[in-house]
Amino acid sequence: MQDVAEFLAPHPPFDALEPADVQRVAEAAEAERHAAGSEVFHQGAGPVEHLWVVRSGSVEIVHDGRVLDLLGPGELFGHASMLSGLPTGFAAVAAEETVCFRIRAAVAMPLLARPAGLRYVTRSLLETPGGAPPEPAVNPALRPVAELMRAPLVLCSPATPIREAARLMAAAGATAVVIDRGDATLGIMTDRDLRARVVAAGVDTAAPVADVMSAPAYTVDADRLGGEVLLDMLDRCVRHFPVVSPTGQVLGVVEDADLVAAGTRSSFHLRAAIARAATLGDLVEASAGLMPSVIALHDARVAATDVAAIQSVVMDALIRRLLEMTVAEAGAPPVPFAWLALGSHARREAVPSSDVDSALVWHGGDEADDPAVGTALRAIAERVIDGLVACGFVADPHGAVASRPLFARSSAAWRAAAESWLENPTQEKALILVSLVVDGRPVWGVQSAPPVPDAFRDARRNPELLRLLASFALSHRPPTGFLRGLVVEHSGEHRGRLDLKHGGIVPIADLARWAGLAAGVTRGSTPARLRAAADAGTLDADDARLLEEAFELISGLRLAHQVEQLKAGEEPDDFLDPAALSPLTRGSLKEAFRAVAGVQRRIGADLRLGVR
Repeated sequence: MQDVAEFLAPHPPFDALEPADVQRVAEAAEAERHAAGSEVFHQGAGPVEHLWVVRSGSVEIVHDGRVLDLLGPGELFGHASMLSGLPTGFAAVAAEETVCFRIRAAVAMPLLARPAGLRYVTRSLLETPGGAPPEPAVNPALRPVAELMRAPLVLCSPATPIREAARLMAAAGATAVVIDRGDATLGIMTDRDLRARVVAAGVDTAAPVADVMSAPAYTVDADRLGGEVLLDMLDRCVRHFPVVSPTGQVLGVVEDADLVAAGTRSSFHLRAAIARAATLGDLVEASAGLMPSVIALHDARVAATDVAAIQSVVMDALIRRLLEMTVAEAGAPPVPFAWLALGSHARREAVPSSDVDSALVWHGGDEADDPAVGTALRAIAERVIDGLVACGFVADPHGAVASRPLFARSSAAWRAAAESWLENPTQEKALILVSLVVDGRPVWGVQSAPPVPDAFRDARRNPELLRLLASFALSHRPPTGFLRGLVVEHSGEHRGRLDLKHGGIVPIADLARWAGLAAGVTRGSTPARLRAAADAGTLDADDARLLEEAFELISGLRLAHQVEQLKAGEEPDDFLDPAALSPLTRGSLKEAFRAVAGVQRRIGADLRLGVR
């Protein structure tokens, strides 16, 4: 019972109770184990005569088949029906192997009737989803974070007592307080810090807030878009960022709830589960939640490009944890090294069917060229790739993996290879390798040397390389013509189906890579490269817009197709039956392919005339 009480004590509304009251609740709590996918109760059940607290795992709140929220350890559910005497307005479904504490009404209701309990109930009932959340008038991913902050700014000094800082937060209805440290950096204390670092740790609330704050706090500029900031939150596994003006003035705090629909919270729980994993088995269990999370995001109508970016960030976290565990077990590496994501993962455009492309780069003096160093680091990479396979990911079947000598080199060797490709882009596989390496994005490791893709920032000085890359980008043609205006596979297991990847995604991504390089831009997503190329004038603005719109449409159809395959228990692929599309969707897809083909024709004509 003491363990149960210690678990409940930091979580609201129990955090406002006296220890003796928490102990009485703990004595009455009954532990229930729920298998993944099983219902704790169904929609319309009841009225229920208990409330539940998630002890481990997670519980989905499902309304009419749509996931509205994901509850993690310490969060309550069921109390709305228990208190009102009405049937439940939603189903509660175990998203994974889950343990809950069930507390009967006779024990819970007197506690919830107290002032602290009433405050909790009032707030939670206002937030409890009773139906589908309203669609935002404007996609928050495309709005500056300065327009998305909802709670007023709470600011204090490092010497402010924790009790006073918490009082200021409660009075403002804020979930975080920003601490001005007086040295051009900020600290932050969130409601979660109060539970974990103060209540659970038994810290005296008269102590200064500086003792429990996170500092220096990571800040974001006011004009950054919500979608970009969300990815930073996922990447850093935090939910609050102070927002600052161009002059450094603190404007407020943006939190995850300001940026995304409730369904996206599952991504944060998944990211946290990966960070907590202690063994490969833990990682396998945690990563099993990625595809259900992708499905939930799609069903919540999150844009396909945002879903792909979130999936890529979670994959980053998984790779980092695998590297940390491998290095801890194998011992310190002979030299510092970095892991690079390549391909769609590097561009943050991964989808359920994506394989994992990767590379290694290491630094050091003369020892960096010792063959034994490469052997040792490739062995680490091999173990990481084996771990990814165990977690359900497929390594690139064409060999673009960090355990292969071609993709595992010292920084000096990578620079020499880049210079060789720049000087002689006609050599065997040069264009393919340039296309892979330019996408490279560091995921883990040292950053003491420039990333490998930066070697191509001077590609504009090599017009022959750019010309060949442009021709390479034109080699994949959109499938226009034949069956209902679309080219399909004529033989094999995919006969009669349309290849969305090689017919739609690849041609646009290749054009964006070439146009981005011509603008001096190496890494970045396909849409970001297109916009940068339009700004620099290396790609006509109208053509860039057409390509970006086509990319979004094809990405959306591709994700929807793969989500349906996942729901049916099938392996996701890129082959879509055009006959299954509605006439309107099929017409839109045909127009998108024609738009891409038109851009390709204009660029091809310019190449023939020597304009490019």
